[in-house]
Amino acid sequence: MSRKKVTEEQKKASEAQDAVENKEEKKEEQVKEEAKVAAETEDQCKEAKEDAEDEKTLLKRQLEDLNDKHLRLIAEYDNFRKRTLREKMELSKNAGESILLNVLPVIDDFDRARGHLGEASDLNAVKEGIDLIYNKFQEFLKQQGVSEIETEEQEFDSEVHEAVTKIPAPSEEMKGKIIDCIQKGYKLNDKVIRYPKVVVGE
Repeated sequence: MSRKKVTEEQKKASEAQDAVENKEEKKEEQVKEEAKVAAETEDQCKEAKEDAEDEKTLLKRQLEDLNDKHLRLIAEYDNFRKRTLREKMELSKNAGESILLNVLPVIDDFDRARGHLGEASDLNAVKEGIDLIYNKFQEFLKQQGVSEIETEEQEFDSEVHEAVTKIPAPSEEMKGKIIDCIQKGYKLNDKVIRYPKVVVGE
């Protein structure tokens, strides 16, 4: 075998070995690159997982806060409802107290008048005393917003009056008007609390 041929074969073998080494180096670089990408992806996954855990913890805390606020609100409303109910009951129980307190002096006057009836000799004085008590009571009713409903020679109004019976009118102009009042009626401010019972002319 000639020297030239041996050199060429050595050259080819050397080139083949270089190619194999280059291939292996490239493969190593590729493996390193893939490992680097995998490591970065793992880091990103880890960060994303940590972020998700943080978000989950934050949402859990917010949910607990909302539940706590909701429970407090329900408790406050329940307390408010009970307190309001109790106040209403107390108000309805004691609503008439001030009115009754103002009626008591009138009853005291009646008691004094009754005590003097047996020894009273002057009938006019007794009548005056009763009138004074009556006027005092009327004044008290006015202060409470109670007023008498006018009936004398008034036009009959079914919204305000209650007709007990009808009788022939004594004159033409009294037709449809109130002839007599059997029982007085009263208003509390603008509301009728008792309708007057009247006789109407026809």
